[in-house]
Amino acid sequence: MLEPDLADLGAFADVARHRSFRGAASLRGVSPSTLSEAVRRLEERLGVRLLNRTTRSVTLTEAGARLLDRLLPALSEVSEALDTVNSFRDSPTGTLRLNVPIIVARMVLPGLVEGFLKAHPGITLEVAAEDTFVDVLAAGFDAGVRYGERLEQDMIAVPIGPRRQSFAAGASPAYLAVHGEPRHPRELLDHACIRHRFPSGVLPAWEFERNGEIVRVNPGGPLIASNIELQLATAIAGLGIVSSFEWLLAPSFASGALVPVLPDWWQEFEGPFLYYPSRRLLPAPLRAFIDYVRERGDAR
Repeated sequence: MLEPDLADLGAFADVARHRSFRGAASLRGVSPSTLSEAVRRLEERLGVRLLNRTTRSVTLTEAGARLLDRLLPALSEVSEALDTVNSFRDSPTGTLRLNVPIIVARMVLPGLVEGFLKAHPGITLEVAAEDTFVDVLAAGFDAGVRYGERLEQDMIAVPIGPRRQSFAAGASPAYLAVHGEPRHPRELLDHACIRHRFPSGVLPAWEFERNGEIVRVNPGGPLIASNIELQLATAIAGLGIVSSFEWLLAPSFASGALVPVLPDWWQEFEGPFLYYPSRRLLPAPLRAFIDYVRERGDAR
């Protein structure tokens, strides 16, 4: 048996974790055919099939599953060993891959990214912004950003961004002039409301809180969308009440395009966290980012 190449082993591990040549290729910045060739070469050297491939799916064979179980810790050790060299540089180098919610990419990262990249010109920052909750490590990311109720167990969490946030609701003056302003969250059931659906298919209830009383409602309305710009435009056009992060609605409140609805009931919650696995050695780019976030004092 020919000795397998470390790069081919890494390619197999990425494809196996993603169950997709295309997904792994996107992460590695290569073509799917390049990864397919790497896996084929590895299988030939080992003399066994590691992956079952169809036009729709990629699954592990028994041999592939056993190899992956032993391979992932070994690859992590290799990565950590190589990363120790970074400590001898004046500035760390490498790629930092983050998985973050779309709202964080829009409202938190812009205030961090410019300064961080200027301070660390040898680092490439790769950000995947999505509202689908994934296993960030299995998907090949170094760290993720999540809100507290979504944090995975056995992770170290560092506050990032404003520590107190709130959900807000608003409607255009024209809508309120015709339909009136609700005085209690349950009155929203008699109003046209513009809802948000996550990519996972979840249509979350609207939740309000005042003096310890929590009220959840599932109002109806003319639009359900996964795009906040479309939701805002529809609300500004006078077609209904919209609810989202106060950050997103604030410019429309300031301009008068929207009027706050039920402001005494807006629910506050804790801000997001940068989270990463507890392990002996962290990749130098991730360590640099953690240090930058802490030094910035952005957790306020």
